[in-house]
Amino acid sequence: MDRDRIETVSLRWLRRLVIAGFLLITVLPFWYMLVLSVRPIERLLLAPGTLLVPLRELTFDTYTEVLRSVADGGQGFLTFMGNSAVVALAATALTLLVAIPGAYAVSRLRFFGRRQIDVLFLAVYLFPSIVIAIPLFVVFTRAGLRGSLLGLVLVYISQTLPVSVYMLKNYFETIPVSLEESAAIDGASRLGIIRRVSLPLAAPSIMAVALYDFMIAWNEYLFALLFLVDRPDRWTVSLGLSLLSDGVEVPKTVLMAGSVVLTLPIVILFFASERLLTEGLTSGAEKG
Repeated sequence: MDRDRIETVSLRWLRRLVIAGFLLITVLPFWYMLVLSVRPIERLLLAPGTLLVPLRELTFDTYTEVLRSVADGGQGFLTFMGNSAVVALAATALTLLVAIPGAYAVSRLRFFGRRQIDVLFLAVYLFPSIVIAIPLFVVFTRAGLRGSLLGLVLVYISQTLPVSVYMLKNYFETIPVSLEESAAIDGASRLGIIRRVSLPLAAPSIMAVALYDFMIAWNEYLFALLFLVDRPDRWTVSLGLSLLSDGVEVPKTVLMAGSVVLTLPIVILFFASERLLTEGLTSGAEKG
């Protein structure tokens, strides 16, 4: 076996070991959280480090308690998830509605200050969220939006819009200008070019940005606490989970069930969109 063959085999196995290590680090905490959520609390106290649960010990009472309404003695997570879904979907849709034409304009049109826009967008993230939390709290209180889901949606849009424009702009710049010029020669208007040429080719990037925006809005805690703390009926799922973690009388198995409920929609959404992202990357190409 020559040297090249040895290096190829070694690198192949090294890559597999690294991937397996990353999978172990990523999957093991989620698996342990899932195991804790389906174990009776008395069995957990006897053997807290068990990673496998016998079928006879499986219980889903924790999920029933988490999802049941507060009026029925549960934790009300079904309401919290509905609020989070409304906020996350609205924030994602409105962000894309503004970010797509904005990113296209920055990537294709020539205007004064175009080169400085990237710096201005990224400068927003130089300041921690807590710096703008108090000014936003005062402004939204005076505007009557504190305690409303609409106010929270507007806050999330202001947080996700700059990076969304930046990410989409970089992708629009990779689309060959010759494709748009060919469409213009065929008589397509600027809006027609965007709808028929640019958007289909930019679909992978748009989906990635949408997933990013949704994850930010779904998991965000600081602004949700600041604006909705006095309206429990409008709490998001992250606020509900913090309520469980602060409750001394709440079993840890119920807390883990709430964590699974918080995490599972993002995991499902990621794996569902991953196939579409892969297909979108090869769906369009310039023909010579």
